[in-house]
This record gives sequence, structure tokens and C-alpha cells, in this order.
Amino acid sequence: MCLDCAPDDFERMIALYRDMFGIQVLDKEERWAMLGDPAAGMNINIQAEDWYVSPVWPELADAQTKMMHFEIEVDHVERAVARAISLGALQAPEQPTNRDLNTLRVMLDPAGHPFCLWSRHTPDASTAYWHDR
Repeated sequence: MCLDCAPDDFERMIALYRDMFGIQVLDKEERWAMLGDPAAGMNINIQAEDWYVSPVWPELADAQTKMMHFEIEVDHVERAVARAISLGALQAPEQPTNRDLNTLRVMLDPAGHPFCLWSRHTPDASTAYWHDR
């Protein structure tokens, strides 16, 4: 999987996904990086492109739409949102009106790619965020 971004967002994209998923930078060049776990099979690549146009959320017919998005299951949505923001993500200004904000939140990475933080559970103060990471 490769996530494109503008050159100005390259380092922030690397930092967000490295820290959010607890993975390593396995290889890096001037405008391309491979992130992953050396013992696991899937990697996330980040690639800076001059032509990159951020997607908009929510999607509009005449604008760049999302190309993909992560669905990240967490133990506690509000805590996961706070952690993602501390790592450089933004909460999307508009959220789905048909979903409980306690169980699903749309976030944006530094390049504007949306990703969802979701939980099967309603919040409980004793649960940890991000599967105890």
C-alpha cells in the first residue's frame, strides 16, 4: 500500500503512521519511505508527489475523493482520537450523522486522507486506547 502526499507533508505522514501503528521506518529515500514491522508481512509506503491533491471529506462530486481509507479498531474512541491528534492527525470537521461519535470518528492525516477510528464498545473509563498501546 502506498499513500501519496505533498512534499511538505512527507515527514509528518511518516511520523503519524509510524507512531500510530507502532511500526518502523524500514527504508527511506528523499521522497519515498517504507514503514512496517520487520517480522510482519504488510508495509505502508509514503510517497511525496508534486502533483498531489488532497481528498475532501465529506466527498463532493466535483472534488478529489478519497482513494482509500484505514478502518482502525480501537478500545476507546475518544482516547484514540486524542492520541491521533497528538501524533499529527486532525479530526474531520464533519462526522457521519448516522453514527454514534462514541463508537466511530473520522480523522484526517497530514495529507488529507481520511481514516476511521472505531470501536465495537461504548466507552468505559477503564479501557485503554489503541488496544493497550
